[in-house]
Amino acid sequence: MLNAEQVLGIYENVSSLTRQMLLAAQASDWDQLSELESRCAHEVGLLRSGGQPPVASLSAELRERKVQMLRQILDDDRAIRDITQPWLQRLQGLIQNTGQQRKLEQAYGGF
Repeated sequence: MLNAEQVLGIYENVSSLTRQMLLAAQASDWDQLSELESRCAHEVGLLRSGGQPPVASLSAELRERKVQMLRQILDDDRAIRDITQPWLQRLQGLIQNTGQQRKLEQAYGGF
C-alpha cells in the first residue's frame, strides 16, 4: 500500500500532467496531448494498483491539499474536453464525408 506522501506525490504528478495537457490542447498540439495522456494514465494506474491509505489517516492539511489537487485536475479535464470535443466532432464529420465520397465513387465509377 502506498503511504500518504506517495499518494499525494502521484496526485501532484497527475495535476501537473493535466495542466500540461490543457496547454497542449490549447495549442492544438495533439501529439503532445496524446503523450501526456499516456503518462497521466500511467500515474493513475499507480494509484489504482498501489492502494491508497484511508482518507481519515491524512491530516486535515493533507486532506485539503488532496481535495485542491483533485479539483484542479477535474477543472483541467473539463477544459480539455471543452477543447477536444468540437475537434473530435469535426474529425468525425470529415471521416464520414470521406466514407460517403468513397461509396459514391464506387457506386458511380468516380466520374
